[in-house]
Amino acid sequence: MMRQIAIAALFFLAMIGTAFSADVIGQATVIDGDTLEIHGTRIRLWGIDAPETSQLCRGENSLQYWCGAKSANNLDAFIAQRPVSCQSRDLDRYGRTVATCLVGEVDLGDWLVRNGFELDWPQYSKGRYGDAQRHAEHAARGIWAGSYVGWLYRACIRAGSKPDKCSDNAGGRP
Repeated sequence: MMRQIAIAALFFLAMIGTAFSADVIGQATVIDGDTLEIHGTRIRLWGIDAPETSQLCRGENSLQYWCGAKSANNLDAFIAQRPVSCQSRDLDRYGRTVATCLVGEVDLGDWLVRNGFELDWPQYSKGRYGDAQRHAEHAARGIWAGSYVGWLYRACIRAGSKPDKCSDNAGGRP
């Protein structure tokens, strides 16, 4: 019995080691604003957070738009079927690889935050994208051009409300 447990543990550690050590490189499919798939591997972009696909934000004209969908669409347009290279950093609680990903020399996390499509997530990034976020906010780019509710959106949805009731908060910030 102990031998079987030891073999299972070694197998598990080998699988984890493979997930963390190997780069994932190839053509990416955008799943949402902060998730890609390459060769069947789901990849969560490290250090950033995107609005949910169903989330509404208000633009500079005060009209609502699907900011989560816009984030994903802009990421897809930026990648433009070019190869994406991801360096694995961790696994998240959903089993996705968490990685820093590049198109050419451009860090996708930095590009998304700098253009105001997503937020720096300092709990994980340790502020790596903080300057990019300040730049986007100062330039009133993307979500910084209008209003959004940030991380409060998920709590509202979990409490049973509908996306349109959870999205609108004039002047809201994360």
